[in-house]
Amino acid sequence: MPSKRSKTVVILQPGYLPWLGFFHQMYRSDVFVLYDDVQYTRRDWRSRNRVLGNQGPLWLTVPVYQKGRYHQLILEARINNETDWAAKHLATLKQCYSKAPYFDDYYGLLQTVLTHRWRLLMDLNQSLIHDLAAALGLERKIIRSSQLNIAGEKTDRLLNICKHLGATRYLSGEAATDYLQTERFEKENIEVTFDHYEHPVYRQRAKEFVPYLSIVDLLFHEGPGSLEILANNAAHVAALEP
Repeated sequence: MPSKRSKTVVILQPGYLPWLGFFHQMYRSDVFVLYDDVQYTRRDWRSRNRVLGNQGPLWLTVPVYQKGRYHQLILEARINNETDWAAKHLATLKQCYSKAPYFDDYYGLLQTVLTHRWRLLMDLNQSLIHDLAAALGLERKIIRSSQLNIAGEKTDRLLNICKHLGATRYLSGEAATDYLQTERFEKENIEVTFDHYEHPVYRQRAKEFVPYLSIVDLLFHEGPGSLEILANNAAHVAALEP
């Protein structure tokens, strides 16, 4: 009898124009869950990220209504469209990357998404994540945790999502090593693996390489070679695991 095929599940909170490590975990997954029904955190990656300007990294921040909404979920966070933040972001991207080798290949994608008048931050982020994954050549099943109607808190909730999706492996970020109760997964025959991400160095116009930027920095500089950079890193890490 053939062995059961392994299925790797990743559960991550969605971010705005996420960094390389976000898509690195997506590359290693079979099912990628956007964890959108947990509390929204202010001044976090949910609504902002960094790009490379002439003098170093610059923040791109989506304004979100927060007054009186301190306990809202990620899926409830509403964008404040009183200012034309999207036009400012597009202008900054053009200023930062217009001379990058693959600027024309990807700027239109961002322009199409950002010029849509979004009401909810989650909808904006989901659209960007789908389109950026497609630009990388990543074809993965992407779902929202709020669509699953899975109960539980912390480790219990993550475990229940994995069980619901038929996971044989749960891939988590390295930061979770401090709190994730891995023995709970092991009792359910679900292997827990941590993504020990090693940031790659790629072509960049800065004199000294600047890591931990939005994925758009990689795409604008490396174009079709971007996925290979992520994939080789993932293969290297996977080879180190038992």
